[in-house]
Amino acid sequence: MSSIPEHDTILNKPYVDITSIYHLEKELGRGQFGITYLCTEISTGLKYACKSISKLKLKRKKDIEDVRREILIMQHLSGQPNIVEFKGAYEDKNKLYLVMELCSGGELFDRIVSKGHFSEKEAAVIFRQIVNVVHVCHFMGVMHRDLKPENFLLVSKDEHSPLKITDFGLSVFIEGKVYRELVGSAYYLAPEVLERNYGKEIDVWSAGVILYILLSGVPPFWAETEAGIFYQVKNGKLDLSTHPWPSISAGAKDLIAKMLERNPKARISAAEALEHPWLKEDSDASEKPIDSAVLIRMKQFRTMNKLKKLALMVMAENLSDEEIKGLKEMFNNIDTDRSGTITIDELKHGLARLGSKLTELEIKQLMDAADVDKNGTIDYMEFISATMHRHRLDKEENMYKTFQFFDKDGSGYITRDELKQAMTEYRMGDDATIDEILDDVDTDKDGNINYEEFVAMMKKGTPDSDGRKNELFVYK
Repeated sequence: MSSIPEHDTILNKPYVDITSIYHLEKELGRGQFGITYLCTEISTGLKYACKSISKLKLKRKKDIEDVRREILIMQHLSGQPNIVEFKGAYEDKNKLYLVMELCSGGELFDRIVSKGHFSEKEAAVIFRQIVNVVHVCHFMGVMHRDLKPENFLLVSKDEHSPLKITDFGLSVFIEGKVYRELVGSAYYLAPEVLERNYGKEIDVWSAGVILYILLSGVPPFWAETEAGIFYQVKNGKLDLSTHPWPSISAGAKDLIAKMLERNPKARISAAEALEHPWLKEDSDASEKPIDSAVLIRMKQFRTMNKLKKLALMVMAENLSDEEIKGLKEMFNNIDTDRSGTITIDELKHGLARLGSKLTELEIKQLMDAADVDKNGTIDYMEFISATMHRHRLDKEENMYKTFQFFDKDGSGYITRDELKQAMTEYRMGDDATIDEILDDVDTDKDGNINYEEFVAMMKKGTPDSDGRKNELFVYK
């Protein structure tokens, strides 16, 4: 069995030759730190976008921390509607590579430029997706901090293509503190960012600016220079009366006014904006059930054997504060009575707020699966285990530490007695359960589970609905 090598790398993983996994093709775009390429996965022929970041540009410790946080946030949000799907991060001697879903329809910005402005009905369809992104990010404990049309991509060139948010380079996990960094793009900055005293409400303001542009073709606060724009953002009057506003409905103007409220405490939240009458009018989308990433992960947790559930519990207990920041905020958002545990009612309402429509039986099944110690509620560690992203399994050190928890005598094998000891400690099963686990995992049938068998169980995947292996969610 291999021990874990020391890696002086940004990802804390061994170097990978990216060209052995992907063909990097034409350039799709450039940003401050990296170049995005079209790439094809060699094993499947599937197309992705690959953001290549030169390590020479990551000069400061803060730059490295920012990239690590961007990866954590993309992993955390993966699987949500209207958010670009994250495939994986790789590193070689000179560069980092972030591989994600390819959205081939271009930026929302380009569509706005070519169209000028949108009808109210068109704007509402687009904007509902934008507000949904803000709501989901906030519910899952993330503040984007750079919402603008350039960062919303169209999945395809189809006129009715859905939107996906990308570029989480300035995003942070919400920690219940005041933020002071001046970040974002001038036209979309909330006044309190310029005061260097803000929270997640800034994303709602930025979304309000986008809606104003969708309906009028121009930003609400405008000047020739950046300093002039800042002055207008802080002091300018919101114009909802001159052309084209007389021909725009009172509902649209009401929503904009509530989102561009200067006092962040009085500003409408993303959840409230989704319930605004103007966004609900003619809305088939609001009635359509959505499988949120949280729900998908809980459903997957339900299908796992008990050893894998227990291994994820052990792994969750060893994650760093940084790795579970978003999940902590999400737990608090569902645990509405702040008791430290989630009841079946709180789970039902929490998943409903994320757009999921489930029967009482489905809710009960999810509850039973996540409630590992069977005390009738989901505690913090049970929630983290059931909802953490399976990218955590990519880190060999996480996997190895977890294996060592079971392999008490350090023999390189998990024996039947060691398995029984761990299961008893967590009140998770009887001899029949242990027989079932060994039958499933012990492939060489020697009565023990070695490290390779353990890793294979943890990484075992199922086909996606389109028949290809799901690389993002790995479960039994």
